[in-house]
Amino acid sequence: MAVVEGPLSKWTNVMKGWQYRWFVLDEAAGLLSYFTSKEKMMRGTRRGCVRLVGAVIGIDDEDDSTFTITVDQKTFHFQARDAEEREKWVNALEITIMRHSTSSKRVEPRGTVTAADFDRKLTETDSYLQIMLEQVQALETRIEACEDLAAKEKYNVIKVTAEAMIEAIKHSIVMLQISKESLNGPVMNGSVHEAILTSGADFNHFGGTDGDPSTSVSPVSPRVPETSYSSSEEEDFFDAEEFKNAPHSPLRQHGSALENPVKSKEEEETEASPEGSEGICQQVITAEDDYYDELYDEQDKEDLGSLEKHGSIIAHLLSQVRIGMDLTKVVLPTFILERRSLLEMYADFFAHPDLFVRIVDMKTPQDRMIQLVRWYLSAFHAARNSDIAKKAYNPILGETFVCHWKIPGMDDSGEKAVDGPCEEATRENLSFVAEQVSHHPPISAFYAEHQTKRITLDGYIWTKSKFLGLSIGVHMIGQGVVSVIDHDEEYVITFPNGYGRSILTTPWVEMGGKVSMSCAKTGYNATVTFHTKPFYGGKKHRVTSEIFAPNEKKPIVTIDGEWNGVMYAKYATGMNEVFVDTKKMPVVKKLVKPREKQAEFESRRLWQEVTHNLKINEVDKATDHKQRLEQRQREEARDRKERGVAWETKNFHEVGEHWVYDRPLQKRLRNPSPVSSGSHTPSS
Repeated sequence: MAVVEGPLSKWTNVMKGWQYRWFVLDEAAGLLSYFTSKEKMMRGTRRGCVRLVGAVIGIDDEDDSTFTITVDQKTFHFQARDAEEREKWVNALEITIMRHSTSSKRVEPRGTVTAADFDRKLTETDSYLQIMLEQVQALETRIEACEDLAAKEKYNVIKVTAEAMIEAIKHSIVMLQISKESLNGPVMNGSVHEAILTSGADFNHFGGTDGDPSTSVSPVSPRVPETSYSSSEEEDFFDAEEFKNAPHSPLRQHGSALENPVKSKEEEETEASPEGSEGICQQVITAEDDYYDELYDEQDKEDLGSLEKHGSIIAHLLSQVRIGMDLTKVVLPTFILERRSLLEMYADFFAHPDLFVRIVDMKTPQDRMIQLVRWYLSAFHAARNSDIAKKAYNPILGETFVCHWKIPGMDDSGEKAVDGPCEEATRENLSFVAEQVSHHPPISAFYAEHQTKRITLDGYIWTKSKFLGLSIGVHMIGQGVVSVIDHDEEYVITFPNGYGRSILTTPWVEMGGKVSMSCAKTGYNATVTFHTKPFYGGKKHRVTSEIFAPNEKKPIVTIDGEWNGVMYAKYATGMNEVFVDTKKMPVVKKLVKPREKQAEFESRRLWQEVTHNLKINEVDKATDHKQRLEQRQREEARDRKERGVAWETKNFHEVGEHWVYDRPLQKRLRNPSPVSSGSHTPSS
């Protein structure tokens, strides 16, 4: 058996800080011993050790040098010199954990275990999870109201312990579901146990960079550890709306606070084909059009078939699991990638550009706010045009995406837009540019403008993912600012969370959370609530909205419907109308210059090999090209770090906590370019 040794820093609660230690990993004994120095190690004076049987490794996605080991209800925090050193230790530790965990004595099952047994245990376990979540929420309310600092500290200790229990229950639910699925037959041409033992894959979370072990995340690893046994100090993205209709009995026989394991055939078919996935009317670009691209403009209808061809996703996930691994780091299979970059998905906010530019045409502040909400509620359905949840490529640092749209019904003079973000666009087109401005954390910035209408949107989104048992939550941190220049109005908007449901079977996506829109100048504001599906009845994809006049508590407009279906508005005046009908609204196709004319880091050219091979079902080749891109990104980051060079963005810069476009239309109108005939092209 090999022995791995070397220096690491260990967080100690005694000194409240990082302390240098010399570590020795004994794979044969399954122990990680540490000494105050290498000399003390040579003399055999050991400071302490960590037993690795049943341990779980955690990695922080915002810090590429730290990791944690959680075992026996305690969490130990370590810091390596760099990402490469951390990867060496994590790999060695995981091999040791797997070897000792799988060599433990196994207890033979008594009697036959049926799917109904698993359903009953899943329901019961999930009920306890519901109770724990409610108790922690009540405890948080009490902590906020507590003025006694000593009592507040005691409450916090209880809260941390309860959160550790919640994480344990989540993992129990997942393992029960995995075991239940294995009853359907052999997995990956072998037993569940064999599938687990023979794996050697790396892991990741839903929103990070696939295949990049340096970005894997575990909920057990906070940036600044405060306690030796904390299970999670990050925000948990369970939506309160998700649980409000769930019953409270710990022994209820139907429903689940994460998934309902007992489904009729009709329910399963409904879940496999989420409402609103059909009937999207798209403006199709044909092979005769200048902007036609065969990789993107052909309408594919093979989503479910392609999944069935690869077998259940549960089989793919099982092939990655190692005993002792934290399941937050499971990589999603390449064959369910979206075949486009996340930057291009953000462009789908403008699938109805006519609704966006029409904000300018409204005569009153009230009408402009109502039109803003109308456009916002139309902005999500076009990005989800598949029956199943597919994950877009995580953008490479420095990647850009540029496109434009022709506005339906608007005459086009053909005059090129001056200094705009897209050199192909005219003054009557809506132009768009997006750029990946940060990798840790993953931040995408984007900007859109219409020169004739004099309206812009400047925004950024930072995605942060969390494992939720049988779902994955993606928290969307950031904002957008819509500027109506001629009225000197700015509307600040936020974005909802996304949830990947049924990740162990056929995944589907829903939105959740409450977002806001407000104009400081006029005082008009609005809220939009994306409701997650209740576990007893109710519809998927429901959305409600309220629009308020300045200093008013009663809404002037209330809206209800499905964000990928029909939404209805009721006005305070008594008028009712169909507010947005996504089933009948044509999606305006984005226009992107041919890949051969794009710069190296523009999305479609950058990912073209991955996209092409996915399209022709060459999954292994697609995975290989994808890993090459990610490896190049890691090597470039390592080179910059060694040279002490900071990354320079192309089109955006940071102002405080926000990212803004370098040359917005407002700025260019105040300081026009001396060369009016020129055009500004975002560098790539």
